[in-house]
Amino acid sequence: MIEALLTSTDLTGQEMAILTAIVIVAGIVRGFSGFALSAIVMASAVIILPPVELIPICWWLEMSASVLMARGGWKEADRKIVLGLVIGSTIGVPFGLMLTTSISPDLSKLIVLLLIIALAVSQLAKIRLPFLATKPGLYGSGFAAGVATGLASVGGMVIAIYVLSQDAPAAKMRAALVLFLFVSSLTTVIALLWFGVMDGAAVARGLTLAVPTTFGVIMGQRLFIPRFAAYYRPFCLSLLCALAGSALIRTQFA
Repeated sequence: MIEALLTSTDLTGQEMAILTAIVIVAGIVRGFSGFALSAIVMASAVIILPPVELIPICWWLEMSASVLMARGGWKEADRKIVLGLVIGSTIGVPFGLMLTTSISPDLSKLIVLLLIIALAVSQLAKIRLPFLATKPGLYGSGFAAGVATGLASVGGMVIAIYVLSQDAPAAKMRAALVLFLFVSSLTTVIALLWFGVMDGAAVARGLTLAVPTTFGVIMGQRLFIPRFAAYYRPFCLSLLCALAGSALIRTQFA
């Protein structure tokens, strides 16, 4: 059974164990913060697999988490804004995938880790861009999120910057992120199939790791305490910076 699983996923037992631990932690963070699942997986697992192989895995993980969390997002999020973001994202994803599939694994790792750190730091600094509150800003943010998804499956972090510019309540921001990640996943899979990165091994890895991810998300939802909501985002972003920084050092100076 285990041998067949490892064969289908093209992973060693040690790699599978490490990835399982990573997705459980990422699922917990996604459960109580509403974002950062893929970013944490990318920042941690990029030392095991190149980004182009992690992107389709993250799709399965995000879809699993979104199915559990989409109901709350649908009720609380501004659906017109989410639709505009999804349209922009759908256009942007192929551009990100085009770059990811055309550069070397080492360069893609460097780009992914620097992108994660830059996005996390910008959110920690609470950078607000007034332009994003306009209609061009809406679709432009969606497009940028799509490119980031194609590059590193971190489109949700770009959307977080957009939502931050709206001065929206924390619950509404979390709901918009959750709903965006769910709906955009449905359109992103088309691009993943078109570029051939969603192959048999990716499907096997994604389905296998979706189980511990779901467990982590459920744990994270139970850990969510409204009065501590203000502390979740800084904690998650600081964790991302630490993980991405550590992986950057290991990949560039090992």
